[in-house]
Amino acid sequence: MKDLAVRLAALDADAGAALRVIAYFDGLTENKAGLQAIVRGAAVLAGCPARLDDVSRRVHVRVDPAGNAAPDPTPPNRSWMRTELVADGSATLCLERTGEPGPVEAMILERAAGAARAVLDRTRGRAPSTDPALVELIVDPSAPSDVRRQAAVTLKLGESTRYRAVARPTGPLLLDADAGAGSAVVALGRAGIGPAVAPAELPVSYAAARVALRFAADGTAEDPGPAVVRYEELGGLALLAEMPDSADVPDLRALEHAIAAGPWVLSTLHAFADAASLRGAATALRLHHSTFQDRIAQAEHLLGWPVRDPHGRLRLQLALAIRRLRRHPAS
Repeated sequence: MKDLAVRLAALDADAGAALRVIAYFDGLTENKAGLQAIVRGAAVLAGCPARLDDVSRRVHVRVDPAGNAAPDPTPPNRSWMRTELVADGSATLCLERTGEPGPVEAMILERAAGAARAVLDRTRGRAPSTDPALVELIVDPSAPSDVRRQAAVTLKLGESTRYRAVARPTGPLLLDADAGAGSAVVALGRAGIGPAVAPAELPVSYAAARVALRFAADGTAEDPGPAVVRYEELGGLALLAEMPDSADVPDLRALEHAIAAGPWVLSTLHAFADAASLRGAATALRLHHSTFQDRIAQAEHLLGWPVRDPHGRLRLQLALAIRRLRRHPAS
């Protein structure tokens, strides 16, 4: 195999590299390597950090390109190269590199994912097969209570166990209370998470999760912010979701006017609103402190109000929240 890879590399570099990837992961599978070794191979071969996140099994592995374990509880960027390990998207393998995978990255993702699935099935059992139709039924407040109760029995939901309903653009999901509260949500993508409730109260949790989903950002330059939002963390902000989309909000108009002045305005204002200090916001954007201060001064001029005092900062935070709600209307 090595000789064939060398000969192929002389003709086609990508083909030779892909063959080496196949041989590498086939070797790991034959030797029954663990998840750490598989993710390490993906990171080293790709030359960037790699991570595996499995919500249902509560497995989270991240390795840097030097092959060292580098845990990170923050959600993965949705623009990273990735492949799903299970159909519902609750388990993913990512290469922390943006853009479409090239031939070699695609092969790394494919072979590493296949090896990882084999390990997960062998050592931790298969993730429970959840019927999406039953999940939709159990969170539907219009469904008869006895029908929802039967769905809970079919899904093997314990009456004494608490669960969180999750709202996603692709449909509802259920997590146990511990998974919904911790780092197990990193593979959900854009999602809103409802409060922990008994199975009979899941429609209430899902209604709250749908509100939280509206506050969840796409994670793009046009919509920066957290991709996963818990309803319980919104507090009084949740009331903003009750505002009609047709309501005229002068501060929102001012914000959109400022954003139109340049692509740096939104990232600057979001970083400032999200950070504890000017210096912290500058660090988040990898800017010098004085450069960031100049940007804030320009943004204030565009907005028409100061944001460096508590009242002005609150106005900015509310305007940003309303902007996100308008980008993600209730469905």
